[in-house]
Amino acid sequence: MQIQPNLSRLALICGFVIPLLSLVAAKPSFVLILVDDLGYMDVGAYNPKSFYDTPNIDRLAASGMKFTDGYAANPVCSPTRFGIQTGRYPTRKDATNYFSGRRGGLFNSAPLHDRMDLEEITIAEALGKKGYSTFFAGKWHLGPTEEFWPTKQGYDVNAGGFSKGGPYGGKKYFSPYGNPRLDDGPDGEHLPDRLATETCAFIDKNKGKPFFAMLSFYSVHTPLIGRPDLVAKYKKKATEVSGAEFGDEEMTWPKNGKTRKVRILQKHAVYGAMVEAMDLAVGKVLKKLEELGLEDEVVVAFTSDNGGLSTSEGSPTSNLPLRGGKGWLYEGGIREPFLVRWPGKTEPGSVCSHPVMSTDFFSTFVKAAGGKVEGAGPIDGVDLMPLLEGGKTLQREALYWHYPHYSNQGGFPGAAIRVGNWKMIERFEDGRVHLYDLANDPGERSDLSKVHPERTSDMRDKLHKWYREVDAKFLRAKGEEGRQPWRP
Repeated sequence: MQIQPNLSRLALICGFVIPLLSLVAAKPSFVLILVDDLGYMDVGAYNPKSFYDTPNIDRLAASGMKFTDGYAANPVCSPTRFGIQTGRYPTRKDATNYFSGRRGGLFNSAPLHDRMDLEEITIAEALGKKGYSTFFAGKWHLGPTEEFWPTKQGYDVNAGGFSKGGPYGGKKYFSPYGNPRLDDGPDGEHLPDRLATETCAFIDKNKGKPFFAMLSFYSVHTPLIGRPDLVAKYKKKATEVSGAEFGDEEMTWPKNGKTRKVRILQKHAVYGAMVEAMDLAVGKVLKKLEELGLEDEVVVAFTSDNGGLSTSEGSPTSNLPLRGGKGWLYEGGIREPFLVRWPGKTEPGSVCSHPVMSTDFFSTFVKAAGGKVEGAGPIDGVDLMPLLEGGKTLQREALYWHYPHYSNQGGFPGAAIRVGNWKMIERFEDGRVHLYDLANDPGERSDLSKVHPERTSDMRDKLHKWYREVDAKFLRAKGEEGRQPWRP
C-alpha cells in the first residue's frame, strides 16, 4: 500500500507519528527547476532593484535557503546540464561547450564531445533505482539523436526535451511548437506555461509516491519573444528607467585590443516579459504543491545553467556589478541564482555564502533518497546537507571551471579556480593569469596576481593538478598560421 505524503498529518491523530514521519523523510520527493540563461541579477531575491518582476521565485527564496555564491559548472548550457545530470565535471568527458558549438578564433578550440554517453549514470537513473518516478520537461540539449534523450537516460516521462538548445521550431515560444517531444497545444499557447502544466500533471499523478521532476525551461534563451501583454507592461516600465544602456569598458579581446559592447542597464522590455512569464510558470508549480498539501514535504531547488546574456544576441540583460555574462569565465557568466527549500532542513529566509555548484544536486538528492552516489567515473559534486542544515562549510577545497573555446558571446578560452574567496582565471591563448579577491571585488576589476604571487602560484598549481586529474584538453594550433597556443 502506498503511503500518501499528507498522511503524516493523520499520523498525529492515530498515534504513530514517529514511524510514518521517518518513512516519509527517508524518501523525499524533488522538484528541480532549471532556467536557461537567467542572470544572477535578474531575480529580485538577489537584486531588489531588478527591472524584472519575480515574485514567485522571491517567495521560494524566502521559504528556503538562498545561496549567494552558487555556480553553474560552465559558462554555457550543455556542460552545466551534463554536470547536473551526472554530478561530474563536464571536462571529464570533453563536454566543454554547448552541443555542438565550434567557433573559431586565434587558435582552434579543444575537441568537443557533444553528447552525454549512455554509460553515464544520471540523477534520474540513480533515483529510479530507489523507486522514484522520474519526469523531465523542457530543454535537454545533451545529445544529437533520440538515443541520447531523456527517456533513454532514466526519465520515465519526457515533455519537450530533445537535441535543440532553444525553441527553434514552429512559432518558437508559442504553439504550434514544432517540438518532436511535445504535442502542440491550442494555437498561441505559451511554452513556459505549458511546461509548468506538464510538470503539475506529473506531480498530481505521482503525489502518493516518491518522485523527481525536473522542469528545465527553454526560457529565457533567445529568440527574444514575449507575451504581448507582458511586453506592453515592460515597455511602459522602461520609460521610467534612464541612463546609458551599453558600455564597452568590460570586454577587451586580448588578441587585438578591440572592445565588445556590454549591457550595463536593465530595461529590455521583451526580456522582462520573458523573465516574468517564467516566474509565473514557477508560481504555477509552487501553487500545485500547495493545493496538494505537499509544500511542506517536497524539496524544491532552483538555479540557472549560465549567466545572463549581456554581450551578444541582443544583449538583453545586465549582470552588473558582476563582470561579463554568458560565455565568460567572469562571475557574470557562472554565478547563478541558487535556491533550495527543504522542509525540515532549511530555515526559511536563511542565507548561505559558502561556494556551491550545480554538480552538487546529484550527490545531495541521491544520498537523501538512500541511493548510492556513484557514476561512470568520479563524482565531483558533494552533499549540500551540512549547509542546508545551517552549517558553514563543506569538505571541499576548490571549485573549477574549464572552457577551452571561443564563445559566441566573445568570451576567451580559459579556466578558473575558486579557493575560499579567491578566484584565479587562466587564459589559454597566452597563459596569463588574473587573481581576484571576490570578498572585496565581486566585479573582478582589480587583478592581484602580482600583489599576491605566492597565492597565485599555489592556485595555479592546484588548477594544473586538476587538469591532469580530469584529462583536460586545450587549444590547438591553426597550421596555416604557424602559431602555437599556450600549454600548461
